[in-house]
Amino acid sequence: MSAPGSDEHVRIDAAGDFPGEPDGLERLWTPHRMVYIQGEGKPADPLDAEQCPFCAGPQRSDEDALIVHRGSTAFVILNLFPYNSGHLLVCPYRHVADYTELTQDEVLEVAELTRTAMRVIREVSGPAGFNLGMNQGAVAGAGIAAHLHQHVVPRWEGDANFLPIVGRTKALPILLADTRRQYAEAWPEPGGEGRGA
Repeated sequence: MSAPGSDEHVRIDAAGDFPGEPDGLERLWTPHRMVYIQGEGKPADPLDAEQCPFCAGPQRSDEDALIVHRGSTAFVILNLFPYNSGHLLVCPYRHVADYTELTQDEVLEVAELTRTAMRVIREVSGPAGFNLGMNQGAVAGAGIAAHLHQHVVPRWEGDANFLPIVGRTKALPILLADTRRQYAEAWPEPGGEGRGA
């Protein structure tokens, strides 16, 4: 079959041809997820801060790196592979892996940025709840185990429907760049007055 307006031959396969036995199920293909599954962008050497995406992010513009807010010892960034829309990460600037390695100032700022992130997300998108957590080590599920990061995942009633369970796919209704902009605009200025960009 040829694509409209094209001289090239394009092969289109019927989805029912792939499961082996026709099963009547529709398939929602998400090939963009292969970047995450195959680990593209992960450091070859996790201990090398030069390869770490959480170390590289603050060297770029907020828009390019998806940074929502920069603090003095930690920053807030959108998760490039979110569990849910609006999934934020709170990261120290220092390349440390374990929570026990944080200084007192880092512990306080990570906690305060997490609280502020929850307030901002509530204001912008009104979730019903949150999942908060740190995966310490690859065996515990940390994708970038060498650089500590606190997950702030907004949750809504019914967000864990059949799609991720059966289809292993998450529907995200808003672009990451739009989410970053909305959260950055709603982030309070130091002292809690006004809005910051």
